Amino acid sequence: MQVPHFKFYKKDDILSLTRIRRFETKLGEQVHVLHDDYTAEAFQRLDARYVVVGIPEDIGVQANGGVGGASTGWISFLQSFLNVQSNDFLTGDDVCVAGHFDFGDIQYLIERNAQNEDERIEAFRHAVNTIDEEVEKLVKAIVSAGKIPVVIGGGHNNAYPIIKGAAKGLHQDLQIALPQINAINLDAHTDYRPAEGRHSGNGFRYAEDDGFLQKYVVVGLQENYLQQNVWVDIVNNPFFDVISYEDIFIHGKRSFHQAVAHAISFTDDTYTGIELDLDVVQDALCSAATPSGLLPLHARQYVNLCAANAKCAYLHLCEGAVRLANGRTDESTGKLMSFLVTDFIKMHAGRDAN
Repeated sequence: MQVPHFKFYKKDDILSLTRIRRFETKLGEQVHVLHDDYTAEAFQRLDARYVVVGIPEDIGVQANGGVGGASTGWISFLQSFLNVQSNDFLTGDDVCVAGHFDFGDIQYLIERNAQNEDERIEAFRHAVNTIDEEVEKLVKAIVSAGKIPVVIGGGHNNAYPIIKGAAKGLHQDLQIALPQINAINLDAHTDYRPAEGRHSGNGFRYAEDDGFLQKYVVVGLQENYLQQNVWVDIVNNPFFDVISYEDIFIHGKRSFHQAVAHAISFTDDTYTGIELDLDVVQDALCSAATPSGLLPLHARQYVNLCAANAKCAYLHLCEGAVRLANGRTDESTGKLMSFLVTDFIKMHAGRDAN
């Protein structure tokens, strides 16, 4: 399996981030790795249902004119996740931490050689194609083995290769007749901008244009961020739906639970990708941080409801940062993502057990 920019973890990598204490057991002591077999078939032999993968890059964010920093969320998440207590609620023995992508060489080349801002953005958009190819290949291998990817970004550009890889993997595993899935996105933005070259703002557009995305629902969209041309496209597409933040929390047309339940019902005809962009959470550190948004509690409820009721193809958390290029920092972002991942695995595994 040729994924040149992916670093597969060994157990020592995991334990180096795990704080071992007497009379306690942490997830880092329990989770699986792939050992020395780094082929697509290795996932078939893996004795774990959930495969955690990191994509610590902000090339797609910068290709969209955003502030860099999404590359910093992964290690913060991993440190928090591996040090969660292993107990009856979540033991960790059904989880594999496969590793992370490192596209630093591409970032370095662009920063070193781009002559101006326009050239820099164009180079970043071209580079996202390389990211797409490798992410798609790894996700396809995981999903075709009957596993569920838990992907920590990175920019929301990665929604496209994750959807594509999951759809192809489910098709190869004979779970769906066509390589096409649905997606629910808890997000302040649609990320359905025009196909102007790949970046973090148009992953779902490319996924639909290429036939891998069928139904798409955005929950928590901020009306102030919605481009008119994108709104027209969504209104005229019977396979798309939007429930705005304003409709839920300002106008009171639906409760948050009703909005998420509608999204799950709308997409229940096939496998569905569960997307969560941290920029929907009030004051979460990310390129497009908002002073008015959902609470962390809402994000956890969303993940919990989807894990319990949707036909989940994967979980994708993106855009979270602990340090932005403009100097802002928040060390709690990784812990929030860790809560979201443990919520998802607990509820999804519990649902399967019942």
